[in-house]
Amino acid sequence: MSRVEQFAAIRRDSRLGGLSVRALAKKYGVHRRTVREALSSAWPAQRKKPARRSSRLDRFKPVIDEMLRADLDAPRKQRHTVRRIFNRLVAEHEMEAVSYSTVCNYVGERRPQILAEAGRIVLPEVPIDQVHRPGVEAEVDFGEVWVDLGGVMTSCFLFVFRLSYSGKAVHRITATAGQEAFFEGHAHAFRVLGGIPTGKVRYDNLRAAVAQVVGLSRARVENERWVAFRSHYGLDVFYCRPGKDGAHEKGGVEGEVGRFRRNHLVPVPQVASLAELNAMIEDWEAEDDHRRIGARARTISEDFATEQPLLQPLPEEPFETGRVFHPRVDRRAQICVRMNHYSVPVRLIGRQVRVLLHASELVVFDGRTEVARHERMGTRHQSRLDLDHYLEILMRKPGALPGSTALEQARQTGKFTPVHDAWWAAVRRAHGDADGTRALIEVLLLHRTMAHDHVVAGIAMALSVGALSADVVAVEARKAAQADQVGSAEPQHTTPGSRPVGNPAEIPDDVASLTQRRLTTLPVDSRPLPSVAAYDQLLRRRDRPSAASQGDAS
Repeated sequence: MSRVEQFAAIRRDSRLGGLSVRALAKKYGVHRRTVREALSSAWPAQRKKPARRSSRLDRFKPVIDEMLRADLDAPRKQRHTVRRIFNRLVAEHEMEAVSYSTVCNYVGERRPQILAEAGRIVLPEVPIDQVHRPGVEAEVDFGEVWVDLGGVMTSCFLFVFRLSYSGKAVHRITATAGQEAFFEGHAHAFRVLGGIPTGKVRYDNLRAAVAQVVGLSRARVENERWVAFRSHYGLDVFYCRPGKDGAHEKGGVEGEVGRFRRNHLVPVPQVASLAELNAMIEDWEAEDDHRRIGARARTISEDFATEQPLLQPLPEEPFETGRVFHPRVDRRAQICVRMNHYSVPVRLIGRQVRVLLHASELVVFDGRTEVARHERMGTRHQSRLDLDHYLEILMRKPGALPGSTALEQARQTGKFTPVHDAWWAAVRRAHGDADGTRALIEVLLLHRTMAHDHVVAGIAMALSVGALSADVVAVEARKAAQADQVGSAEPQHTTPGSRPVGNPAEIPDDVASLTQRRLTTLPVDSRPLPSVAAYDQLLRRRDRPSAASQGDAS
């Protein structure tokens, strides 16, 4: 029985039974004062808080208050901490038997009171709900994610562009969070959305856009390429405050990064390339368009259908998001870009080339001709070598191929298959290491003009019949290419007595094709087999002396 129920029972017995105070106290086992309280009021009186006993800290409280008042006029970074107050009390006022937690609790309670007494009331941070108009505002942010990239745990970055009205978000994972990835993420988002927000787009102070934060104001010194990029697309930017306080100014995209990471990147995705992962992300985005944010009545796709026509159109000409470099090819036929090395054809050694660096790939040009294309590496001091770039020099130095880094990387990427290894081993047993390796290089040169699958099929066919010649591999590869072309051609459906469908040529009905006749119906060839015996008369017998030499001898 609660105290309120006890009071109700006492009041009922007193009213209906006429029991005295003494009788009621005896019946319910309480003091007579409690009975009088119940008869006077249906609600029990609140319990009095016991008077707090004196503490050993009491005689030091005025000293602590004086320290906290002195902090009112002290520089922000030279004010008393709890640890400093505790140390001063021990050293200067001989405080003993007082714990640090006791001092900490008192300071935490007393400091806001002293600020209020001085008229310096610190208001709490209160979020204010916002109303977003369709097609006007957006938010952008990067988030770190981990990806199992070809069996290696790799740190990558998730770019998110989110429209504030509908909540429609576009995601893209890149190897870095540099300016190239920043620009490519925007360009990809604009293509997917089909337009650009007409109002402000909120950013934090990432280095790809902001070169310097000017004091505590909203002014920023922007990167020149970023100024050109936002001018090209007509972006109106808004930079949030630095640190955690600025994260609350673009809370929509901050929450979207975490939501997408938890729902789609857990467990850690296992992919062979970032292109494969980004293709999966596009499917996930299509699924997310059917969800509702919070208690909204409409889905994201329904709100975006209202918002999309209000976006400003894209410019006619695209912006080059890649960054241009002009490195010189070293004696190893490699160039150094962002502290990583990439291979180029050996004929370019000593020459200066033009490099276009994107977020996920690197393209090398000799003049206007593309000579190499590599997947960009996210870490530093690594190398990416293409075996095809070294084939000419390996033809002269075949002994350098077995232990080369380019060959090992070709095996890891699947360009140099076990079929290549098997054919190489067979040709080396037949012709020796040097000649066999040169024959392999001739086969590898076929990849420049033929598809990879066709060359592998040609190697497998040549290996099955024991043909250890690059010419045979080339012939079999061409057969495989022709078979694919025939198989990919659309079959022509015909009916009896009609011409082939889709053939514009007029074929006379009385023309018979040789391929339609059986070989058994051809007449038998009765001619004798050809012979070269008559040509033996033209041969001179070197072992029989001439008539003139016999006369001289006699």
